[in-house]
Formats: sequence, structure tokens, C-alpha cells
Amino acid sequence: MTPTQVAELCLQLPGAHESIKWGNNRVFSIADNKMFALLSFPAKGRESLAFKVDNDLFLAFTDRPGIRPAPYLARARWISMEAPFPLPDIELRAALIRSHQLVVMRLAKYRWAEFRVPKDD
Repeated sequence: MTPTQVAELCLQLPGAHESIKWGNNRVFSIADNKMFALLSFPAKGRESLAFKVDNDLFLAFTDRPGIRPAPYLARARWISMEAPFPLPDIELRAALIRSHQLVVMRLAKYRWAEFRVPKDD
């Protein structure tokens, strides 16, 4: 996936919105600005992507080439990678949807339905 495709996917998820923070970072959030993904544009010209993963998968992801703990967010189990992203499209898509849902699950239960991702049939 390209950074543009990542941004399009993130914005298609229920309740997602985008904001620009910390200079030139595209932050994708839900609810009361609960982040689930971040695209950054460093001066080197290589875009990077960071997002939340399941606690039990964090080490498995960071053991893979091209994936590292996200600076400042690793304690919350976020990973980071540079473009071109090292994950196959289908796996990256699933990981971003999962990141969205991990953040949803931290919201009050009465809000879950408004951010539910429909299941593919």
C-alpha cells in the first residue's frame, strides 16, 4: 500500500477523522481524538507509518525487517515502518483495521456500536 492508500483506508473506518499535528504529521483518530494511526513526512523524503498493535503481537512485529517500535509510542504498543511499507497490502490493511478496533475497545462500551467495522462477507 502507498501512503495515499493508507490514508484513504484510515478515513473510511467508522468515525475516523484526520488532523495535522506536530508540524507535518497526518494523525488519524476517532472519538475524542484517540489516535489509531499516524503518517509522517520527515525531511528525508521517506514517509513513515505508525499504528497500534495487539500487546501479544508487538514483539513479533518488531522482529520483522523494516518494522521497529514507534518512537514515543512504543510503551503503548505502537510500531513504525518507512515507505515502501514492508507488510503485504492485505496484512497492512488488516493491521490498520485492528489498530482502529483496539482504540475503539478502550472507549466506553456504549460507544462501541458507533465505531464498529462491518465484517466482510
